[in-house]
This record gives sequence, structure tokens and C-alpha cells, in this order.
Amino acid sequence: MNNLSERLFKLRKDKKLSQEEVADRLNVTRQTISKWETDQSMPDFDKIVPLCKLYGITPNELFIELKEKNTSKESAIDLEENLKISKKAKGIAISVVLYFLAVIWTMLAIPVMRMNPIVASAIFLLICAIATGIIIYVCIKYKKIKVSKETEIDKLRKQITNIMAIIVTIIYLIISFKTMAWHLTWIIWIIFGLFTEILKLIFMLRGFNDEK
Repeated sequence: MNNLSERLFKLRKDKKLSQEEVADRLNVTRQTISKWETDQSMPDFDKIVPLCKLYGITPNELFIELKEKNTSKESAIDLEENLKISKKAKGIAISVVLYFLAVIWTMLAIPVMRMNPIVASAIFLLICAIATGIIIYVCIKYKKIKVSKETEIDKLRKQITNIMAIIVTIIYLIISFKTMAWHLTWIIWIIFGLFTEILKLIFMLRGFNDEK
């Protein structure tokens, strides 16, 4: 039942009236009162004033209270939504840092630290796996409560990401075919992944600040 139907039911019970008694005083059928209280229909406009008089309240009191309840509920949902956005942003930020560390590790482990390439690659993949796991976890755990329409900011972010994906693909193929260093050029996609996550984080934080 919605708030209006619940409110009408409670008011009638508070007055210790039956549906038949209310129906008689308003010159309607008992089924009509039942439909009002079970959210199957709403009172006609010309029945609002006599209904409120019967229950000892004014129309303003009836609808102002309903509005306050709805506003309070929406505020609670918005607060929870903002908290989820904040936690999700922190999780993605940690993942971005881990991806950077993975790239830095790859650049230092073999040429500088003279580490075994297999061991260095395993550590690199482990760091990337942890970062990816964090992203998946926060995206699932802190998903949106309500589905909202795609905003202009979301559309802009997707357009930028799509354009960058095409550019990166072209750069990757050109460099790979010229150098034939396919075992190294795949790092370009790691950099692209970092870029998309940073872009997502920036737009997410911007939307979070706009909501405030």
C-alpha cells in the first residue's frame, strides 16, 4: 500500500469506525472505502474535504504529512546512495594506485633489479589481479539502489572512452608491427585501462560533488 492508503486506514482505525460507517457518512459503498485503503483507487476530489472532516484533520495536514514522509524516505535513499558512491570511488582509487604500482614494478624488476622475468611477471599479474578484484568487489557491493537515466556526463565519458579505445588500438598495432615486440606492447592496454579507471573516477567524483 502507498502512504495515502495506509494513512486513511490508520485514521479510520483511530476513530474506531468501520468501513460501512465511513461509507454511509460519505455516501459511497463499502467497497469504495476498501479500495481507498488497499491502494486500488484514490478518493475523488469532492470526497477529500468530507473525509478529512470525518477524521478530524484538514486536507493540508493529510497531504503535508504524506509529503514529509516521502521526502524523508527519499533523503534516506539519497544519503545511502552517496555513501555507496563514496566507498566505490575509494575502492577504484585504490585499484588505480595498484595498477600504477604494477606498471612501475614491470619497469624496474627486470632491467634494474635483475629479477627473473617469470617471477617478475607473476608478481605483476598478482598485483593486477588484486586491483581487478577490488574493482569487481566494489562495483557489486556498492551498486546503485535505483536505476537512473544516463546523464550527459555519463554519455560524455563513454564517448571519450570509445574514442581513446580506437586511438589506442591504432597505436598498439603500429608500434607492435614496427617493433615486433608483442611481448612488451601489451602494456599499452594496461595504461589504457588505467586511463579509463581514472576517467571513471573523475566523472564519478564530479557527479558526487554535483549531488551535494
